[in-house]
Formats: sequence, structure tokens, C-alpha cells
Amino acid sequence: MELEPKSKNRVDFNLEQFGGDKRAAMAKMYEETLKNFKEGSIVKGKVLEVRNNEVTVDIGYKAEGVIQAEEFRDLAQVKPGDEIEVTLEQIEDDDGNIILSKQKAEQQRMWDNVLSSSQEGSILEGEIMSRIKGGLIVDINGVKGFLPGSQVDISPVRNLDDFLGKRFEFKVMKINRDRRNIVLSRRELIEQRRRDKKKSLMAEIKIGQLRTGMVKNITDFGAFIDLGGLDGLLHITDMSWGRVSHPSKIVKVGDSVEVMILDVDFERERVSLGIKQKLPNPWDGIEQKHPVGSRVHGRVVNLVPYGAFVEIEEGVEGLVHVSEISWIQRVARASDVLAIGDEVDAVVLSLSRTDQKISLGIRQTTANPWDLVRERYPVGSRVKGTVRNFTSYGAFVELQEGIDGMIHVSDMSWTRKVNHPSEVLKKGDSVDVVVLEVDSANQRISLGLKQAQDDPWSTIASRYKVGQVVQGKVTKLASFGAFIRLEEGIDGLVHISQIGEQHVEKVRDVLNVGQDVTARVVKIDPIERRIGLSIKAASLPDEDFVVQEEMLAGLKPGEDLVDLAGAFDEAFGIAGGNGQEWRPGESKDKDDKAAPKDQSAPDAAPAKDGET
Repeated sequence: MELEPKSKNRVDFNLEQFGGDKRAAMAKMYEETLKNFKEGSIVKGKVLEVRNNEVTVDIGYKAEGVIQAEEFRDLAQVKPGDEIEVTLEQIEDDDGNIILSKQKAEQQRMWDNVLSSSQEGSILEGEIMSRIKGGLIVDINGVKGFLPGSQVDISPVRNLDDFLGKRFEFKVMKINRDRRNIVLSRRELIEQRRRDKKKSLMAEIKIGQLRTGMVKNITDFGAFIDLGGLDGLLHITDMSWGRVSHPSKIVKVGDSVEVMILDVDFERERVSLGIKQKLPNPWDGIEQKHPVGSRVHGRVVNLVPYGAFVEIEEGVEGLVHVSEISWIQRVARASDVLAIGDEVDAVVLSLSRTDQKISLGIRQTTANPWDLVRERYPVGSRVKGTVRNFTSYGAFVELQEGIDGMIHVSDMSWTRKVNHPSEVLKKGDSVDVVVLEVDSANQRISLGLKQAQDDPWSTIASRYKVGQVVQGKVTKLASFGAFIRLEEGIDGLVHISQIGEQHVEKVRDVLNVGQDVTARVVKIDPIERRIGLSIKAASLPDEDFVVQEEMLAGLKPGEDLVDLAGAFDEAFGIAGGNGQEWRPGESKDKDDKAAPKDQSAPDAAPAKDGET
């Protein structure tokens, strides 16, 4: 019997040539057949039958193979008799069936095609199919390649899913033929092309050119612009002639902007860019637009401790120093009276086109009230005011809003030595005072409280006579004697030698503060404002009293004697002042060391600075 071959791979056998031994013939036929089939090889086959979920294929072997329907892209297009290529995965499994795969045969053919046209470093186009751990799978003409996540783009990618279904060009980084694995990089290809573009750009770029680029990144100091393979820095100071608080106020990532080339560093491949340079410089012709003395209107754009910056037009700012904000108000910080965004009127005080600085004054838009002070408060006039503040040497009295005068401690009482103004006055007190001196240039007014009252010493001679016996109360004790209060504001001094007939070692052994005593007047000096008393002379009959030299011991001019203006201080070591206070009539040199300009005594503001 002769076997008819079903394919060209079959071998014709005649059983008779094997001596009629059927078993030996079959063995010989199987042995010859195996020589034509090798596991893993691609063979041709013919479709014998198409079922619902499988296709039977004859490859010329003793048995047919079965391929699952999912290995065919469109099962409806497959017909019996079609020739197809399949991979022989296994010649015979445990059940004697051969295992075939159409997909693996196709993949092998595609892999061979890719390898024949590609090598490491070559450029391939493919479609991103799916996402796996660490990266993406790319379909390159049916061959799957791996694209690591770090090689997707030149900047970090937050969501790889955004790339699914998109086609790109890739650079082949590595090919593993044994594992049929291709590693791709899109980043490397982009960087390579950027390097090529950068080289080309560096060859043609020139200072002053206008170029269009895309905002790539924004920082606090500026924005980086992609010029098409070359990044340039657009510094915040080159974005606008005006003040820019942050680059994000001018540009956004992804914006297309036209910029001017300001500088090129060919060695370091750095480019400086500008936007404001495309527009005229607002400082050009500034002297004609805003001459010194002209009035301007602007908006407060920045506050610093020493002043406020006011934008009078886009790109032009002037500084209002704290000392130029108010005529009458002592401004410690500009933020105390102004806020960013405030619109103000000002006068141009000085201008420098070279330094791009303008000094402005707000107070110059109104009349200086100190120019009218001398007419409103003439020397000698009696005025009313409110105690506003104290210093160690006097009290400040508000005469009108922003106009203060000072009462020196020496001008508070005719009869008392005032060591601190709080001994006589309280904040908020309403007082009548006399204007003693007016200094409009230095914004100072000297006031007198005692000058608004009668001087009790001016009539002392009509109330007290030498030899007169008087009653009084001990107010102070000193090593040389005791002070006796005769009436409010009038004290006399009893020298230690005139306390008693017996020798007195210590005054406190004989007299106590608050003790009532009787004494005789032994000396009156209205000029020095002193009264001398003698307790032991009070016991003498009037007709026997005669002022003797011993009664005046310790009461001579220049020695410790009496009252408030000198004796208390000298007796108790109280200083009469710190030597730095301003008093009426003192020279300007000393005035300069006295109380601050408006007599409110805060720390002086920093020197003017026109820096913007």
C-alpha cells in the first residue's frame, strides 16, 4: 500500500521495500519525518478546518495541530485551504498532539524584521500600548519594547497614563536578542535633538534679536524660556519697567512669549532674555515729564521702615522719606500712616535720571502750619493746651493738632524746685501757659506755667519783715539746718546755730518733720528768693531784738540758705538737670543737642535714601 503525501514534507513509503513489515515501515517513516521538523522552528501549514474556538492545521506531520481562535486577528477571514506560518512549539505532548502557535510565528517574523533594520542607537517609531511597573510598553511594528519611566521625557512625568495610545519616535538603547527584549528612550532622543538645535541656535543667535519661546519653568528670581533647544533666563528685573512682585504675575508655564536677547555666554551656553527692553524706557526724558517742584499722583507699591515707594507711572517710582510725610506728625514708620495700594499726591523734591531715583514729599502738598505759629502764638501771649507727654526735663503741651510746646521744669513753679514734671502735672490736664519763645525753623515753642501765675516772691517784702515772729511747720531737715514752711510755696531756713540756746550737734535730735515751730525773721532776700529764720531769737522781746552777725551764720550769699530754687537741691544733692535739655534763649548749637525736632522725643528716623 502506498501512502499519499498530504504535503511536500511527507515521504512516500512502500511497505514492500521493508519486506512487508508494517511496524518497521512506520518507524522508518517517523524517523525520516522528524528530520524535517524541529521544535521552535517556523513551518508552513494548511488550514484543514475552522471551528468556533479553534483552527486545525496540517503541517505535513503524522498528526494535525490545533491553534486557538484568539491567536487569529479575525477568525472570520480564515478559510480551509489557507496557508499560514506557525511555530512548532512541541512535536508531541503527552497525548501525542503537536503544539502550534500562529502568534509566536508572527512575533518571530516581526522580531527578525526589526533586527534586520535596527541596531542600538537607531531611531524607531512606535505606539505606547500599556503601562507596567517601572515604565511603558511600546508597540514597534508588532514587537514590544520597554520604555523606562525615567526615559519618557526630559522633565519628570507625573502621570504615565497621559502617554497611552500616542505615537512617538524612540531611540534604541539596548537589544537583548536572546530574551527578545528592546529598551527604548524618548528622553535621549529629545536631548540629542535639543543638543543639535542648541548648537545651531548658538551659531545664529545675536544680542538684540527678538525670538519666541515657551515658558519652561518659573522661580522666585525669574523664568526659564525654551527657545527651541536652548534655555534662556528671563530675570524678574527684565520682565517689566515697573515693580514685579513675582515672575508668575507676568508669565505662566507653557506661555509663548516674545523676548529680546540681552546677552550670550558662548562658553557656558547661557542666554539672558528680556521683555521690558522691547518697550521704551520710561526714565527717558523724566526731567521733562516730572520736573523738580511738579505735583504728581501715584500709588504706594512698597513700604520700608524709612519711607514709602510711590509709583507715579509704570516703571517709575519715587521715595517718600518718613520725614516728608507730615509737617506736624512725627512718623516713626511709613506703615503707621500709609498702606500698599494707597493713592497719594506728592511733590517732586529731587530727581536723578542716571541713578533712576526720585525723592517725593507728601507734606509739601499742604501748607506748613509751623510757618504760621509765630503769628498765631506770639511771645508773651497766654494760651491754653493739654498735657500730652512727659520727659525728665519737662512736659509737652498740645496747643493744636500737631503743634506742641514744652514747659521746662524750671518754668513750672515760682516757689518749688520741680525735679520731674509729674510732680506738678498729669497727662490730660488742661493748663494755661504763657508763650516764652517760638522757633519755627526747629519747630519748637517754649511755654511757661509759672509765668501764667502771680509770683509770690514779688510781694514777699509786704508780707514779711525782719524781726517779725512767724509760725511755721518743719518740712525738711538737713545737716546745716531745717526748712520751715511759712505759707504755700514759701519756706525759710533755720540754720543749725539758730535752733536753740544750747549747742546742737544734729538737727534731727531737736526738730522733726511736721513739727510746728515759732521763729523770727532775720533776713529777707527777694532777689535770691531766700528767708532766714531764728528759733532762739523768737523768745527775745521785740524791743531787745537786734540782728546780729551770729544770726546770719550760714545765710550769706553763696552759702546754703533757702528755698526751692537752690537750697533744697544743694541740701539733698539733687542735680539741676542733665546738661542736654533745651531751655529758652540757649544757642542753636545747644538746641541741636536738645529734645527732638517736634519735642515728642522719639528716636530719629534713618537718613533719607532715594534707593528704589
